[in-house]
Amino acid sequence: MARTIGSNGARTAQAIRQAGVQLIYRHGYEAMSLRQLAAEVGLQSGSLYKYFDNKQSLLFDIVRDHMEDLLGKAEADLAGVEDPLARLKVFCAFHLRYHMTRLAHVFIANMEIRSLDEAHRAVVVGLRRRYEGLLEGILRQGAELGVFEVREPKVATYAIISMLTGICMWYLPGGRLSQDEIVDSYTALVIGGVTGGTPLAESLSAPLAPVAAPADLPARGKPVRKAARA
Repeated sequence: MARTIGSNGARTAQAIRQAGVQLIYRHGYEAMSLRQLAAEVGLQSGSLYKYFDNKQSLLFDIVRDHMEDLLGKAEADLAGVEDPLARLKVFCAFHLRYHMTRLAHVFIANMEIRSLDEAHRAVVVGLRRRYEGLLEGILRQGAELGVFEVREPKVATYAIISMLTGICMWYLPGGRLSQDEIVDSYTALVIGGVTGGTPLAESLSAPLAPVAAPADLPARGKPVRKAARA
């Protein structure tokens, strides 16, 4: 766990987190050493223990903070929006913009959850399920009102979040398409899929057998981190 420290210590702890994010993103959690991390922030290796108990607690702090920030900001954006179609558009836009501006944090939260110990992983999985629940609730509301053609809201939730998060695999700032254009394109695919406007609707509305939640499955392998410009 991160330790309770004063204002100067808080700045140092934040610098350690930021350096940790970049090192884990570039090299992976297992390959990153505390010696590398200390050198990155200009500290002796032993000094890191004033701020974090160990490398595991640093990773947990990074991933938990990311998930809490993601969840809190999504809830704030959705607050006061009642119509399910409008809520779905807000969710898509938020998810895409958030992930396009936090590529390193998203990669770590998705790929290094396997490196968390059981207790830490349970906390992160709980936060992830709460976030997924926001989208599932929107889809269920829309289906109940006859706005969406979605027979399996949970499966559709996993499919939509997977598609939206995939932006991290290819997006780079400064490409041919602006963030607004990308958001519009992805949102149109999602809306068309759940309202019956595109072939995607068939896969989202077809009844499927129960499946395990993605958060319950161990990550396997590492994706290619290079991205192509839009």
